[in-house]
Amino acid sequence: MSGGALARLLHPRSVAVVGASADRSKTTGRPVGYLLKHGFGGAIWPVNPRVAELDGLPCFPDVAALPGAPDAAIVLLGAERAVEAVRALAARGCGAAIVLAGGFAEEGAGGAARQAALRAAAGPMRLLGPNTIGLVNLPAGIVLSASGALEAEGMRAGGISLVSQSGGILGAALSRGAARGLGFAHLVATGNEADLEVADWLDHLAGDAATRVIALYLEGVRDAAAFRAAARKAAAAGKPVVAFKVGRSAAGAAAAASHTGAMAGEDRLFDALFRQLGIRRAERFGELLDIAQALADGRPLRGDRVAVLTSTGGAGALLADACGLAGLALPPPGPDAAARIAGLTGLPPGGNPVDLTLAGLRPAVMEGAMRALLDGPDHDALAVVVGSSALAQPRLAAEAIAASRQGTDKPVLAYVSPHAPAILHALNAGGIPAVTEPEAVASVLRALRPPPPPAPPLPPPQPFDLPAGALHEAEAKALFARWGVPAVREAVARTPAEAAALAAGMGEAVVLKALSRTVLHKTEAGGVRLGLRPGQVAAEGAAMLARVPGAEGLLVQEQLRGGVEMILGLRNDPLLGPALLLGTGGTLAELLDDVAVRLLPLPPGEAAAMLEGLRGRRLLEGWRGAPPADVPALLAAVEGFARLGAALGDRLVEAEVNPLFVLPLGQGVRAADGVAILR
Repeated sequence: MSGGALARLLHPRSVAVVGASADRSKTTGRPVGYLLKHGFGGAIWPVNPRVAELDGLPCFPDVAALPGAPDAAIVLLGAERAVEAVRALAARGCGAAIVLAGGFAEEGAGGAARQAALRAAAGPMRLLGPNTIGLVNLPAGIVLSASGALEAEGMRAGGISLVSQSGGILGAALSRGAARGLGFAHLVATGNEADLEVADWLDHLAGDAATRVIALYLEGVRDAAAFRAAARKAAAAGKPVVAFKVGRSAAGAAAAASHTGAMAGEDRLFDALFRQLGIRRAERFGELLDIAQALADGRPLRGDRVAVLTSTGGAGALLADACGLAGLALPPPGPDAAARIAGLTGLPPGGNPVDLTLAGLRPAVMEGAMRALLDGPDHDALAVVVGSSALAQPRLAAEAIAASRQGTDKPVLAYVSPHAPAILHALNAGGIPAVTEPEAVASVLRALRPPPPPAPPLPPPQPFDLPAGALHEAEAKALFARWGVPAVREAVARTPAEAAALAAGMGEAVVLKALSRTVLHKTEAGGVRLGLRPGQVAAEGAAMLARVPGAEGLLVQEQLRGGVEMILGLRNDPLLGPALLLGTGGTLAELLDDVAVRLLPLPPGEAAAMLEGLRGRRLLEGWRGAPPADVPALLAAVEGFARLGAALGDRLVEAEVNPLFVLPLGQGVRAADGVAILR
């Protein structure tokens, strides 16, 4: 939808700089200077009524006086004047305008109204910003930005394109990348996203020839459907995407009616979104560029076995520890590799890390050891420690690593242990992914695992003959049972006497609950009693009906003994859609906070992956002599609940089973409580 405008913005033949200043110390004085400094070959048209010439270029008094319609314009005026400048540019036929000024939607209602006026003034012309620092196209030398980071020397063109919702982060990434020898294709700060947003740029970069990997700095997503479509397009084009998202708070979840709503906070939903779309997530800001650089190298990790080669024992131990904590394996070299290394070093075969300290740092030894580890079938990746000795011989490790990478597609990473900026720069500039933290090596390697293909879109919802609003517990569990989640043995009673009669046929002890559509957390309201004898049910039922607001009957349940308590929930997020939650359940569900969250639809095998990520899965395996639980029945229930969520579609608000009892193997699962709220 915006590809033509974005291409014109990234590759303009003419640029108008509205509000340009001759004072380079000011933000308004930078863009013209940066265009000249970085060799822009097109026409530069400064607009300033008080200056006749700027940097040897003729100045124009206003937009109407420009010699033609510019492909792109940078607007350096304050908020109020920027609106008029955008209107004039649109009338002149400009392709797209970049508005740097703040004072728009980030400043409340008045600013939001001003931003709406700015968007209206643009008409069909596309806008980047406002409140942006602009964009950079390094391969073409096109700099439409006022970022002070562009003062840096030695910026390299490369295959990483960065889209950031923060202008300051764009400058930080550009300066950090330049210092470390990374190469960028395009860098774009989207600002307030009055028009062009992250999804537009992700869609465009998926088809950009200069881009090999797309890095995203996100504060949120405005249009989830457009973001999903763009991410799927990038995956289909073979362009990996890595994202760092700020804002890990679950603020607002406390207003949810179910435990699921409280525990599936915003950040967990974004985790689920990234997983669904095959987007790698950087857990730390510094890893955003680390992972992007390694992905641009194009070497996937096809297993979890890592070889560590070091010439310093301490750094090798740090690296081995970080990899082990990340779930990566460090098997020793196989017989062939061990023999080759022993022949090079004259030392007996060792383990992993492979320590060359006693062998002496010689090019033939380092390169030969690396090749031995990479050639064999025992390892899927190689991490090389560049130790302090490299300060005296800076080329030795770099040349050995570069030579060893020839003839293999396995990932080879360098961990630069000392503070050695020049060595770090040289390695990255030479195409060797290099980092400065052992934990970053582990994070990068995990990110190099090929992600699952993006999940398909949700199927259309199905019609349901159910009322809007909250269902009471018996109705909720009847709905769940239709989708393969059976309830405990139970019956509805309208009166206390009827409840007592039903209890007589359910064993020595029963559970009694009040049925209410207005009180969903019945325990806090005194609407649940466990372990009642049948003779106690009538009196307790009468008291319960009197104290629970909106009680319209009683639910008599069998008292289950044994089994593992889990929680199974659905929540329809207004932005990201229906999400499924599985966790360790019962009354301590929120306290334990041991949950896995996925967005629907649920791909085959994903229920098992959710369970694998829980600490509480060990309870299902037969903890401390207990019989193994019926995990196949639990997985079937999870998949059935996911189908229910997909079928309900937008009608779903929240649904939950807590606890879901997982009985011993062969005995199935039972829903002991249920909540469902529909639109």
